[in-house]
Amino acid sequence: MKVILKQKVEKLGDAWDTVNVKDGYARNFLFPMGLALEATKASLKMREDSRAKNAALQEKDKFQAQETAKKLQNASLTLSMEATPEDKLYGSVDAEELVKFLKSEGYDIDKKDILLDEPIRSLGVYNIDIKLHPEVTAKIKVWIVKK
Repeated sequence: MKVILKQKVEKLGDAWDTVNVKDGYARNFLFPMGLALEATKASLKMREDSRAKNAALQEKDKFQAQETAKKLQNASLTLSMEATPEDKLYGSVDAEELVKFLKSEGYDIDKKDILLDEPIRSLGVYNIDIKLHPEVTAKIKVWIVKK
């Protein structure tokens, strides 16, 4: 059965792709979950209309992400943390801490967009990537200093 995906489905396709699936999978999973539409003439026309609207929205989102990336790359953020004499932090700085700090600085960044492999556990200067858009990544410089 041919279906049009309404959103990205893992291991199947992206939003508005037309894919062939087994009838049972479509009827029992994709349709009830609202993930797909049956590929009819009307739904194919709707897909084309939606693609045009989504393309315009994607360009706008990408432009806004690029503007935010320019602001973030010029920013140098300083966090004061309690530390031992050996410069090890009491606790750690993770993505959630960075989100709180960025919000206080006026940036609205989601926790999942901060690309931090592991929490920061010592003083120093760190370059951290932030994914603002699928095609736009910003690098911020974070200074972790002793309180």
